[in-house]
Formats: sequence, C-alpha cells, structure tokens
Amino acid sequence: MKNEIPKKNRKKLLFPSGFLWGSATSAHQVEGGTNNQWTKWEKENAERLAKEAKTKWQPWQQEKFPEMFEAQNYISGKACDHYNRFEEDFDIAKSLGHNAHRFSIEWSRIEPEEGKFDEKEIEHYRKVLMALRERGMEPFVTLWHWTNPLWLEEKGGCENPEFATYFKRYAGLVAEKLGSNVAFWITINEPTTVILNSYAAGVWPPQKRNLLSVWRVYRNLAKAHKSAFEEIHVKLPNAKVGFSHIVTFFEPYRRYSIADLLAVKIAEYFGNKKILNMTKSHNDFLALQYYFHRKLLFPWHIQKERLVSDLNWEIYAEGLYHILRWARRYKLPVYITENGLADAKDEKRSEFIAASLLWVHRAILESIDVRGYFYWSLLDNFEWDKGFWPRFGLVEVDFETQERKVRPSALEYAKICKNNELEIEI
Repeated sequence: MKNEIPKKNRKKLLFPSGFLWGSATSAHQVEGGTNNQWTKWEKENAERLAKEAKTKWQPWQQEKFPEMFEAQNYISGKACDHYNRFEEDFDIAKSLGHNAHRFSIEWSRIEPEEGKFDEKEIEHYRKVLMALRERGMEPFVTLWHWTNPLWLEEKGGCENPEFATYFKRYAGLVAEKLGSNVAFWITINEPTTVILNSYAAGVWPPQKRNLLSVWRVYRNLAKAHKSAFEEIHVKLPNAKVGFSHIVTFFEPYRRYSIADLLAVKIAEYFGNKKILNMTKSHNDFLALQYYFHRKLLFPWHIQKERLVSDLNWEIYAEGLYHILRWARRYKLPVYITENGLADAKDEKRSEFIAASLLWVHRAILESIDVRGYFYWSLLDNFEWDKGFWPRFGLVEVDFETQERKVRPSALEYAKICKNNELEIEI
C-alpha cells in the first residue's frame, strides 16, 4: 500500500452570536460628484501629484501602476458613482453575507451653504439607510470622513475655533432627520490621520506644517466629537456614539534599548492615547482601525518587514491582536471599523482577512469585547492623494465603465460572514 500524505485537519473558530460582519466606504471616495475642500484641492494639485509619482513610489509600483503618472488619476470625479448605484452595491454586500455596513454622509451635500440645509440630500441618505435596513444590514453612519464644505474651509476649516459649533449643529440635524434608522454613530474618522497629514507633514489640504496648528486641530476635533456626542444623545437617548480611531502597533526595534522604548512611548501617546484621553467619557464604544505596525529604532527610524501591500505597507495581521489587548483598558465594546490592504491582483487579501480574524478570535477568547469587523473597503475607490490606483476593494471596479466584479477573496470572506466562523488548518 502506498504511503499517503495525511490531510491537514480543519478547525472551526466560532464568533459570538450577533457578531457584525461587513465592509466600509466613505462618501468622497465612492459617491462621485462631491464639492468640498478635497474636490477643489485635487484639481489644483493633480498635475503636481502625477509628476511627483516618479520619485514618491518604488520602481516596482511604478511599473505595476502606470496610471499614477496621469493627472486624471488624482481627480475623484464620478468615483464609483455609488451615489446613484448604492442599491446595486448593497445587493452585492448582502450576497456576500454582510449583516452591517459602514458609510459616511457628505457634510457638503447636507449643508452646501452655511446654515442652509438641503432637504433633497437628506432624503437621499434616508433612502440609503432604508436600502440597508431592507437588506438586513446594520448601518454605521460616519458624519465626518475628512471633508469640509467649502464655506467652512474658507473660514479656516478644522482650525477654526468654531469648528465644533458648526459640527454640532450639523450632527444634531442629521440625528434628528435620520436617527430613526440609525443605532450606531461615528462622529469623526481618524482625527490623528488628518492631524498628521494635513498639519504636521503638510501633504494633504490645507498643507500646513505648523505645531500650533497641530495643537489647534487636536483640540478642535476632540471638542467636535464631544459636542456631537452630547447633541446626538439629546436627540436620540439610546444611540451608540463613538469616533473611529486609527491605532498603530508600535514596538521597540531593540527590546532592551531605553531609547527605543522611549520612542515607542512617545509615539503611542501622540498617535494612540492622546485623542482618547481628550474624549474621555464621551464614547459608547471604540471604533478601531488598524493598518500599521512600526518597529522604532531611535531616533524614529521605521523598520519594515518583507511582506507588503501594493502601497508598500507592511502586512502584519498579529498587530490587530496587540491593539485589541491594548484597548482592553478602556472597558468599552470594540468594533473594528476598518482593516484592509491594497491588492490589485487579489493575491494576498484572502489570507490577510483570515489571519486578521484569527487574531481577533484569539482576543475574543481572552474576553476582549469585540463585536464586529468591517473590511476596508467594499469597493475599489478613490484613495485621496494617491488616486485610483491602490485597490482595496472586495469588489473590483472598472472606473471607466463602472462595472463591478466580485473578487475571489470576497467570496472567501463571505463564507466567514455567512457561517459566523473561521475555518483554519491545524
């Protein structure tokens, strides 16, 4: 009798009953036809961004994505036309077993002029919410995903000392008009990402590099969240309100180096802890977003591993487990509201999702209260100053024809969603 290679055993990891499975989008990145400070900035900077691609990206990226040299790549335009095709996109999400979906409302549509609210656009988002409810998906509504109405940007945008007042008014109106269909509210998306890129590094609008501006925006975004939190609870006492926070897993490159340990402490404080400290007692849940693992070699040199996404971002699923353990101290329910990678050929996404969820499951076994996972993103979309070439979607989008095509990784994720379990080899 011939020797047979033994088959690998399979183990099923069950997730808690009622666990939310889904994906996420943001208005500016998928809707098309927006009119905000990013829309304006894109048109003014597209030629520059296309030229800078020759030095910004690695040779292998340039060869793989030659569209990065085209100015049109950096103009959002009609994006995915999700504004008109949201029902089609939600049908796809439902077919993939998603029971929740995170999306954002575009402030510049709701309040195109200061103090003037567009009932037609409010009705549009009511239809979006109803479409999700009709398909059995729980909406997670984000009120601010980095874009400001032009009238607000002209007043100084996030640096304006009245930013929180304007945001509170907008949040309160949306809660009053649409709250009957929304249980979960995310006030602002990744405040520290905006602070870093717009006011510290100065690569996003309004392209400032000013420490005073950094402090102003930290303060204003924290105040905006707290004000909106209170206002939403006035309108909707039973609402669940939080903000989505990108959390980086920092490690010292040399475990016993005081300098490296100090670098980690400083990075953790300003990157992970500070905004949570500033919004203490104003969160009903934690909405955590994980993309980055950083090994710090003093002074601030960042070490990367070999396995990377199309954006040359390190792929390190285990980091999600570590940030969930770190988050335990806040004693709040946790939803992972973004976690994903750019992978145009869909070669790494299935394994990435499975590995990430394996670590999420381990955290749950340690009694960390994780209640949902949203992959970023449902659709290939417009990735801000990078344009259209990074492909994060479970669903591939042809931006010329707007044709949608479900990727194989989306079908693998669908098995997990539909069965509420992850099957692994042991």
